[in-house]
Amino acid sequence: MASNKLDSRLLDDIIGKMVTTVDSSKDEIFQIGEHSRQQYESLVEELKDIKEQVTDVIDSGDKLEVHARLARKRLSEVSKHFDRFSEDEIRDAYEKAHTLQVELSMMQQREKQLRDRRDDLERRLLGLQEIIERSESLVGQISVVLNYLNQDLRQVGILLEDAQQKQDFGLRIIEAQEEERKRVSREIHDGPAQMLANVMMRSELIERIFRERGTEEGFGEIRSLRQNVRNALYEVRRIIYDLRPMALDDLGLIPTLRKYLHTIEDYDGSTKILFTSVGAGEERRLPSRFEVALFRMAQEAVTNALKHAEAKEISVKVEVNSENVILIIKDNGKGFELGEIKTKEVKSFGLLGMGERVELLNGKMTIDSKVGLGTFIMIQVPLILQ
Repeated sequence: MASNKLDSRLLDDIIGKMVTTVDSSKDEIFQIGEHSRQQYESLVEELKDIKEQVTDVIDSGDKLEVHARLARKRLSEVSKHFDRFSEDEIRDAYEKAHTLQVELSMMQQREKQLRDRRDDLERRLLGLQEIIERSESLVGQISVVLNYLNQDLRQVGILLEDAQQKQDFGLRIIEAQEEERKRVSREIHDGPAQMLANVMMRSELIERIFRERGTEEGFGEIRSLRQNVRNALYEVRRIIYDLRPMALDDLGLIPTLRKYLHTIEDYDGSTKILFTSVGAGEERRLPSRFEVALFRMAQEAVTNALKHAEAKEISVKVEVNSENVILIIKDNGKGFELGEIKTKEVKSFGLLGMGERVELLNGKMTIDSKVGLGTFIMIQVPLILQ
């Protein structure tokens, strides 16, 4: 017993030192990210000003080119008919042509300098953007580690007696959190971030289109830009909905699940999703822990059917009676051998997570699947916990 207590205190001391070191590293990375963000915002403003100067220089250069061309034409005329003009007129024509040519050369040099500065700023912005994204990613990952060190690892140390079980369970917690963060990061990068980047690029072109092609094409570009913004907003709302559907707190399980499945069906476009509810009125509410768990399990099962099973038809059924809630998800996808759940833990982590949720609610989960014949999942949860 004394040995166990000594080991426990030693483990707490080690964890405390790790937390201090990791937290200090997190603060340093955060400061790097914030400094880079400030530089980025400053350069964005400078780039905006440079682009306006480039536009002004081009306009001035075009006007100066017209005057210089007229001056050269005047000088050519004076040179051909030298005897018709006075000495002052000849000198004036030459000096004016020369002056305009010098001003034009200076204007062209100024334009080149501004363009070079603009290109340099754009390259620096790309580098800073990469630093900001990497620092945000590292801060997020370190936050996961800190959370694990401060909470999960200590709680696991109390709940689990076997050292190997502690390690395995802790790694699964980190893996789940990291996978969720990667998924959200990837969806934001591939969806709203790309759309908003496109919006920024196209918004810079609108003024030029108005000036060079007229109002009709300009307004057409604005309408197209509005559609891009609408698509980006839809993607953001979908990602937020996946993280935590607010309707679950306001409306309850059945309406939220129906709306979610309808949204997923529309978004996917190629899979038919059927939803039915039995014995569960729209206004009947279950305890919050039941609603959250059942929604997440349905969400996981439907996601697996779409992403991995490539199903073309999915049916979801919820049955509520006085004693139990029964959730059934069935698809006509590729299916799998049941033995794979145990032999391929990484790929089947979603199913393992569903099983753990069911166990926490003292329920039962039945899975029936065969290659080529789809998958059937039935989850039965008692409404009265033992």
